[in-house]
Amino acid sequence: MKNKYFNDAIIGGKNITASYSKNGELLRMMYDAPDFRQFLDFFHTGVKINDSCMIYLHEDINNRYKQYYSEDTNVLNTEIENSYFNLQIKQTDFVSLKNSILIKKYEFQNNNTIDLNVNFLVHSKLLSDENNMVGSKMCGNVLIQYSHNDIICMFSKNGILSHQLNDTDENIGSGVIQDKDYIGMSPDSSISYDLGLIKPKQKKELVLYIYITNHSQKTEENVLKEIENIRKIDVAKEQSAVEKYWKKYVKEHTKIDLKEETTQYNKKFNKVYKRTILLFPLLTNQNTGGISASVEVDEKMEHSGRYAYCWPRDAVFITKAFDELGMQKETEKFYKNFCKSTQSKNGMWEQRFYTDGRLAPCWGYQIDETASVVYGVYEHYKDVQDIKFLKDTLKMCENACKFLCIYMDNILGTHDESDIVKNEIEMAYHTEERNKLPLSYDIWEMNEGVHLYSLASIYGAFKAMLGIYEKIEPEYTENRLKLEAIQKLKVKLEKNLDEIKKYISNNMYDENMKCLLRNKTDKRTDVSIIGAVVPFGLLGAKEKKIENTIERINLTLRTYTGGYLRFEEDHYMGGKNPWTIATLWMAMYYKEIKDYKRARECIEFVVNSANEHGFLAEQVDNSAMTPNWVIGLAWAHAMFILAEK
Repeated sequence: MKNKYFNDAIIGGKNITASYSKNGELLRMMYDAPDFRQFLDFFHTGVKINDSCMIYLHEDINNRYKQYYSEDTNVLNTEIENSYFNLQIKQTDFVSLKNSILIKKYEFQNNNTIDLNVNFLVHSKLLSDENNMVGSKMCGNVLIQYSHNDIICMFSKNGILSHQLNDTDENIGSGVIQDKDYIGMSPDSSISYDLGLIKPKQKKELVLYIYITNHSQKTEENVLKEIENIRKIDVAKEQSAVEKYWKKYVKEHTKIDLKEETTQYNKKFNKVYKRTILLFPLLTNQNTGGISASVEVDEKMEHSGRYAYCWPRDAVFITKAFDELGMQKETEKFYKNFCKSTQSKNGMWEQRFYTDGRLAPCWGYQIDETASVVYGVYEHYKDVQDIKFLKDTLKMCENACKFLCIYMDNILGTHDESDIVKNEIEMAYHTEERNKLPLSYDIWEMNEGVHLYSLASIYGAFKAMLGIYEKIEPEYTENRLKLEAIQKLKVKLEKNLDEIKKYISNNMYDENMKCLLRNKTDKRTDVSIIGAVVPFGLLGAKEKKIENTIERINLTLRTYTGGYLRFEEDHYMGGKNPWTIATLWMAMYYKEIKDYKRARECIEFVVNSANEHGFLAEQVDNSAMTPNWVIGLAWAHAMFILAEK
């Protein structure tokens, strides 16, 4: 599989999420969740015109490109003009609302003065390995590529001119494919369609359907019957229905007065806002409520540990943005379904999960993953004021807080035999394992130890739990034992609030610089220190130690373009790129102190660095002001919504 680091555009719908290059190449296709499984090694389309060889639509020296979404939708259009033959091609991609079908519509217009004889070709290679090998089969006018688990069917209403199931690489460049086989072992296969002569100014259309289904649930006969029904779809009506659905979705979830589009900035701001609304459902597992951090960019883990997983911490920020956009049902499903099912017996959450709730590969332990969930539950309650939601998630939050109490005992070195609450907690969670809790990674997952942001998140969780108890205690007036248990844990939590502040003051404050430190072991400036103010409220925004820290952040992390690095001496992806998250975090701080001018400058940096479709990236090329890594990062889009509220 070749490296495909940049998803320039993303579409999706019924169980399918797909990503594209800026030239319209289909890069990735996920089914039946936004993070798993990704099928494509590559999917190339092209045309043979008159006596030419294969002209790839996504890459040819004579092609010019223009790409855009149909307004306020997840319908993607890529216009391709081949200047040599003066053939104009409009490729429109969208996912059906009701079926697991990716529809690719191609409109061809001959702008030449001569007739053009056009054949359309598809060369599709699926990812294949020893445990899930891919084969192919021709069934009438359908190319079926199948593995042990899944079936991908490619077809049109047009009849197939020719096909090739084996050794396609050897001759596809000629634009001529043909072999004798109806079945093959190769993971890559090709089909072609004859569009015939297209006269000057004439238009022709070809619609290609990609239908995905589970192999274990359907026979070949069932699949072919479904394909016949799909062929009956009125594509124009289906496209119109998809566009209407997404336009309505955007309208329902637009919760601010959008800017008058009198400037380029205002137009781009509105584009980022609406693209955020359109992106979130494409990254959310509709069955479980799990939220993928992004569409994958690094399958081979050449630069990262991969991205298409659900981090509870990321998802808490995202669900806060959900609530701002009126997506409360999605937030509730995340906490009541996904979080409940993924919580460990001891009350913690691991680093990351697949969106279906299964444990994903992890490289360490992060205490803020657990703390963030408790904080997020109370934040959602404050938005919806639903006491039933608190009751449904109470046990989950209590178990998490008990685990956090043990963690704090490890940090503080406290061991009081007379502490009844603590002893009860330890009895529940195995005293002998108490000292085996691993050091926690920081928010950036690069350093193990004791970190200010992590402690601030625990502070936020304990404050949230006390808030939950304040709201929910009246529900248990007839339950003396429950009220006693609540009171015991409240005493422990309140004590920890004071101890966390003391610990930070004694261990994470530099008397010489008069600044806060990100951890106990180094003095590198880190933007995540702001977490002590926003969102967790451990320290006041105008405390002198915070103001000094902000001054140091501006001295060491702010770039000449106005964007912010995440911490000093960062080496990830070169370490020289501003982060959208870091810059928006600064915007949130400035809003906290009512410095709206500086907040606006931070937001403007982020908007100006979005790609042409309104997608925000994790990082920004500081010289070009363009996305430099992970385009369409859910956490970045969430911070944009939260900073703008």
